[in-house]
Amino acid sequence: MPCVLFNVSRRTIFEGEGAFYGPKLEYVLRDAIGRDWQCGTLQVDFNLPERFGATYVAASGEREVPVLLHRAMFGSLERFTGILIEHFAGHLPLWLAPVQVVVATITSDADAWAREVLSTLRAPGLRVEADLRNETIAYKVREHSLAKVPIILTVGAQEAANGTVSLRRFGEKGSRSLSLGEAFLLLSAEAETPLEDNGEPVPTPVPETEPA
Repeated sequence: MPCVLFNVSRRTIFEGEGAFYGPKLEYVLRDAIGRDWQCGTLQVDFNLPERFGATYVAASGEREVPVLLHRAMFGSLERFTGILIEHFAGHLPLWLAPVQVVVATITSDADAWAREVLSTLRAPGLRVEADLRNETIAYKVREHSLAKVPIILTVGAQEAANGTVSLRRFGEKGSRSLSLGEAFLLLSAEAETPLEDNGEPVPTPVPETEPA
């Protein structure tokens, strides 16, 4: 096991704390407030393959008993989800948020344009909802900000006439005007799961801003 961990920079070896049938790797995650959570495990099992009578033919031509690996990527998925929500204080990054964008109308005159924006953004798979209720835009923005929706697009008669949207990010003051095409490209790119050059996920920083 120490040989397996040779290239792991942050590791701790607990002698004698594996299961009775073999050693294991535990993956411990540290959240935004410094708490450690044991999540994924990789358990080496020398016991069950022999009990099952499992064998394979080795390169030597002899039958050998394999080693069984128990792999749990997250531990309990529900517990891992709770840890993730607490880590981000509910403000999940855009690519991970269950609702990524809300299109909110300022007046009913923009309802048709809001539906077109909704349809356009949903085409590449963005998780978008429209808020066409007869409520003030301040009420809508506050409600969706409390729900920590990453992006709110507000549209009124002026945006409908110009083919634009007003983009507001959660936790930031103010908004900026973009054409629908610009918003489409920007949000589609941000919604992609971030990957490094080697194909591994890039760690997502915890946002420090809070809504006004």
